[in-house]
Amino acid sequence: MFNSFKRRLPEISIFHHPSSPPSNKALKMLRDSLSGTYPPGNGKGQPLEFQLEVVESPPNSAQLGTIMSYLPSKATNPSMAFLSAHPSAGSVAEQPTTLKDIAALAETNPNAFKWPVVVNWVEGKASIGNTEGVKDILESIRKKRDGETKEEDVYRPGWFI
Repeated sequence: MFNSFKRRLPEISIFHHPSSPPSNKALKMLRDSLSGTYPPGNGKGQPLEFQLEVVESPPNSAQLGTIMSYLPSKATNPSMAFLSAHPSAGSVAEQPTTLKDIAALAETNPNAFKWPVVVNWVEGKASIGNTEGVKDILESIRKKRDGETKEEDVYRPGWFI
């Protein structure tokens, strides 16, 4: 009877940098999936439904920590996950290792950061620095929309907020 109250739209954030081609491509994919048929080219498809937040700054250290927990490989070094191969990021030995220091470097030197970072906060999924992970996030939303996967019937504290 109250199942409709449990349904929650996915909350997607893209930490976007306008000068990054992968970031621009990911943002276009996200916006297109909201306004056009998804998957693209499927004449009978519908747009996806999710809340999109575009943030034109890097995530803060707390957000980086949460995003790290969403990555498939839990043993990933934070600097390897978030920092780019751009020369301004420094050599591996010079790169920061704490999330606080990575957030500070990304704020002062955007070229050192891997753009975009796309996060589905509701499902606990993240993509860093590429569009393949964004496709996976969108496909997961499509599968739920089309009934190919069931909404988890799990107690989530604060679901009503």
